[in-house]
Amino acid sequence: MCSSDLFIIADTPGHIQYTRNMVTGASTADAALILVDARNGVVEQTRRHSYIAGLLGIPHVIVCINKMDLVDFDQAAYERIFADYTHVKERAHLQHVDFLPISALLGDNVVEPSSQMPWYEGPTLLHHLETLEVARPEATGDFRFPVQTVIRPHSDAHHDFRGYAGRVASGSLKVGDVVSAQPSGLTSKVAAIYLGDTALDEAHTGQSVVITLADDVDISRGDTLVAGEAPRLDQAPTATLCWLDNAPQRPGAKYVIRQGSADARAMIAQVNGVLDIQALEFHAPEGVLTTNSISHIQLKITKPLVMDAYRQNRITGSFILVDEASGATVAAGMLD
Repeated sequence: MCSSDLFIIADTPGHIQYTRNMVTGASTADAALILVDARNGVVEQTRRHSYIAGLLGIPHVIVCINKMDLVDFDQAAYERIFADYTHVKERAHLQHVDFLPISALLGDNVVEPSSQMPWYEGPTLLHHLETLEVARPEATGDFRFPVQTVIRPHSDAHHDFRGYAGRVASGSLKVGDVVSAQPSGLTSKVAAIYLGDTALDEAHTGQSVVITLADDVDISRGDTLVAGEAPRLDQAPTATLCWLDNAPQRPGAKYVIRQGSADARAMIAQVNGVLDIQALEFHAPEGVLTTNSISHIQLKITKPLVMDAYRQNRITGSFILVDEASGATVAAGMLD
C-alpha cells in the first residue's frame, strides 16, 4: 500500500453471535486490526477473531493494544499481552503479526508517535497501514478467468466478434498465450484482450476485460479460461463452511452452489466436524448446523466445478450456498 491508497474498513463485532459478520467482513480483507484492551489482555473474543483471520487466510494481522492510558502506559502490560498472543498466533496459523500499543482517546501512536510511550520504537498505526506490503497469492498464481458472459454484437462493424467477458481472478495473460476452457478442456490461443475499447497486450489479476480466441471454441457463462497448472474438477469437495442463515440446516436439502461464475445444485453430504468457538477445535457434530456455525463438510454436486484450494485462490476457492426457494444465501465456504 502507499499513502494515496483508500482504506476500506469493515467493523465486525467480537460477540459470538456475530461470527458470520466477522467471516463476511474478513473474506476479502488484506489485513485485520484486532483490538485488545490493555487492562484485560487476550480474551475469548481475541482468540476467536484471530482464528477466523487465520482460517480466511488474511495475510497481515495488527494487534492494537488499546487503552494504554488506563494502565499508565506501562510497558510491562504491553509485553504481557505480546507474550500471551504468541500462543494464539500459533493456534490460529497466522502468517504475519505486528503489535502496536495505542490509546485511541487522545490518538497516541495512531497518527503521531506518543510521547507517553518512549519505549515503543515502532511505526504508528497509520504509518503501518500506509506502508503495508500486500501480496496475495492470486497475483502470481496460475491464470484463472471465470467467464461472466459471451459478447456477440451481431452488428455490421463486428459481425464475427465473439468475446468472453469477466474479471481476472488470478495470474496474468498475454496475447498469443495458450489457454484451455474448463471443464471441457478445449484449447486455443488468445487473439486479443480488450479493456473497454482499448486493446491490451496483457491482462492482470483484478482487471475486468474481454478476451477473444483464435478458434471458435464452445464457451459459455460458468466456464473458466485457465493457463498454467490445471485446476481440479470436483463433484465431492471438502470445505470449511460458515452457516449464515437464521434458519438451521435441513439435512438432505438441495441448495444452489455458486462458485465463480458457475452454479449447480448441491447438498451437504456429510458434516465432518463443527468448530467449538471457545476451544477453537473441531468436534463431532451434534445436530444440524445453525447460525454462526463453522464446520468442516463434504459436498455432493450435480456436475464437476473448476476448483482451487482457498489458500491458493480466494475466487475459485470459495463458494456460497443459496436456498432454491427463497433465494437467500444460507452459507459461505472455503474449499480445501
